[in-house]
Amino acid sequence: MTEERAGGVPIPALLRAARGAYGAAIRRRLALAGYEDLPRNGPYVLGGVANQGVPVSQLVRELGVTKQAAGQLIDTLVVRGYLERRPDAGDRRRINLELTARGVAAAAEVRAGVEEIDDRLAGMLTAPELEGLRAGLIALTTIREEAEEQARSR
Repeated sequence: MTEERAGGVPIPALLRAARGAYGAAIRRRLALAGYEDLPRNGPYVLGGVANQGVPVSQLVRELGVTKQAAGQLIDTLVVRGYLERRPDAGDRRRINLELTARGVAAAAEVRAGVEEIDDRLAGMLTAPELEGLRAGLIALTTIREEAEEQARSR
């Protein structure tokens, strides 16, 4: 979408269209590396665990899917060799999910896809524009989190 065409487009439409840039780059890298069997939302989970150290349970909650869908996603990632279940050493009732070597390698491709788009974006925007974009996205995230908190407290 050119800047001229985007002038009157609502922000939600721009966000939806822009999100696809990352998804396409990630899917392309995963396919080239032989990870075509990674389920939808799998790249988010693997990338979050590997690159930000976020627990799988938190990432699944952030996806906003049902418990059944979350369980299916985790099961698929385990069966396809991206995650493995391990007993928690401190609490035998708990099971930890950890990346396998395959999961680490796929997560590296996810990260490379993100960096590819980040680099292109940095080449198209000035540093202040890029910081403004980040600030705007953080503000939108804060608004969403506040709305979710209000909904939970009702």
